[in-house]
Amino acid sequence: MAGTAGTPGTPRVLRAMNDRAALDLLLEHGPLSRTRIGKLTGLSKPTASQLLARLEAAGLVLAGGTTEGRPGPGAQLYEVNPAAAYAAGIDVTPGRVLAAVADVTGRTVGRHELPTPGRRATVPVVQQVTDALDGAVKAAGLGGDDVHRVVIGTPGAFDPGTGRLRYASHLPGWHSPTLLDELAAALPMPVEYENDVNLAAVAEQRLGAARGHEDFVLLWNQEGLGAALVLGGRLHRGWTGGAGEVGFLPVPGAPLVRKVSRTGSGGFQELAGSQALPGLARELGVTPVPSGSYPEVAATLVARASLADGDNDNDPHRRMLRTYATRLATGLASLVSVLDPELVVLSGTSLTAGGEALRALVQDELEELAASRPRLVVGDVTEHPVLRGALESALATTRDEVFDTSR
Repeated sequence: MAGTAGTPGTPRVLRAMNDRAALDLLLEHGPLSRTRIGKLTGLSKPTASQLLARLEAAGLVLAGGTTEGRPGPGAQLYEVNPAAAYAAGIDVTPGRVLAAVADVTGRTVGRHELPTPGRRATVPVVQQVTDALDGAVKAAGLGGDDVHRVVIGTPGAFDPGTGRLRYASHLPGWHSPTLLDELAAALPMPVEYENDVNLAAVAEQRLGAARGHEDFVLLWNQEGLGAALVLGGRLHRGWTGGAGEVGFLPVPGAPLVRKVSRTGSGGFQELAGSQALPGLARELGVTPVPSGSYPEVAATLVARASLADGDNDNDPHRRMLRTYATRLATGLASLVSVLDPELVVLSGTSLTAGGEALRALVQDELEELAASRPRLVVGDVTEHPVLRGALESALATTRDEVFDTSR
């Protein structure tokens, strides 16, 4: 393996590069034999043996079982040591703080959900976060010092200039100018912050429908409506972290809302957000309209509508789904006209509940409204995608640090 630009090709650096390549292969493929690692990396058998001995001594790999199904004795298999490091992720919404811990292979080993009482919360945010994280760490059978790093996902974004949370007035207790300093002081490990929809995009890029794609948009619709923009393989956050806050986007079919940062709503959110679905259903004669939170009600309505007869335009459920698809495509048309992405991923329960039926309708509408015609797909990561993205983000940095054997 060749050295990188600006890096001397010293034996130590080359060994570290080969070590990392082998560890990445083990993460991707699971247990591998020495011979297989040698073939995949291009290393000779003696060099592969030295590499594995070095990684085993460092506690980064374990010798596990042996190969089966071939004549003669099986070959020794090696795998990444799950206990080499741990990372944590936290997903924050107005109603709860959900924390999880994963080992270095990505397997979740502990999780804890802390309900939060809303705007009249008496428990400080710092305590909410530490309690949720402590619960996940204990569920994993670990101590706080065992966790290498934590990534916290919230609605909105922390302004890099002021450190204050923006675009998320509905998240009580998170707007103190000293909050980030207080969290850093309270947590025993390095902490990073990221927008929740951006983390859903990280999950899809690493594990789901956007794998292998460098330019894509993720449209999210759950507690709020937002987007994540991945350009050239990297998240585009914008100057203040507000890139993708499309809930505020003025769109045809919705009243023009001024001072949206004060009202907490905007055109696209009013037109196609979860809270718009119950009213749309009643307007079109859909019955019954269930009760519950907006995301729950919207997901139920969309799921029911996706099962309606696609050839019966008189079915109120089908009319609701078509109207919803048109509303979604109205906002998406502005995004794809500016960004020209390769792919659009539909995520969040108010979109994934519609499955292929909703996706096809939005795709058809978008092709009528925008010159750019990206492919639309439904997100694959449907179980806590924000939390999964937080874990993946924390694990990426953790692996870079722990797997660096040149130190």
